[in-house]
Amino acid sequence: MKRRHFLGLSGLTGLTALLPGVSMGFPRIKLEAAAGLERITLSDEEWRERLSQKEYYVLRQHGTEAAFSSPLNDEQRKGEYRCAGCDLPLFNSDTKYDSGTGWPSFFAHIEGHLLSQFDFSMIWPRIEYHCARCGGHQGHVFGDGPEPTGLRWCNNGVALRFVPA
Repeated sequence: MKRRHFLGLSGLTGLTALLPGVSMGFPRIKLEAAAGLERITLSDEEWRERLSQKEYYVLRQHGTEAAFSSPLNDEQRKGEYRCAGCDLPLFNSDTKYDSGTGWPSFFAHIEGHLLSQFDFSMIWPRIEYHCARCGGHQGHVFGDGPEPTGLRWCNNGVALRFVPA
């Protein structure tokens, strides 16, 4: 665990103690890369050549696309949603649902294909997740999704590529 993440996590308990009625509310997830999954490591210049400007902003700079801007938000066909950076399958269409947030949302992911970390860029910390192969930023996971998991994997559409079945 990186030092800044440890220090940030230890400070969260004190922060919530100052705010009556506020709980951490973080989903309980533990993500590990699949055995044998080879990591892709490219230079910044190689990523810039490989990705569009919008893809680079989201995948490599942890950006967020505008809500309701991705055609994948309305995608209804059967298939796979893959990382736009390295083509690793991340989600299956049977786990996609309309969360009403304006971003493609899923209640489950393909095990071993995502990794997570805390994101302290907003006032309130969130859990950010990344492609386990290339490290590309995908989105954030929240504990307000539907059953059976109760999770909402809220993904940037530009960080995904849809492959119909």
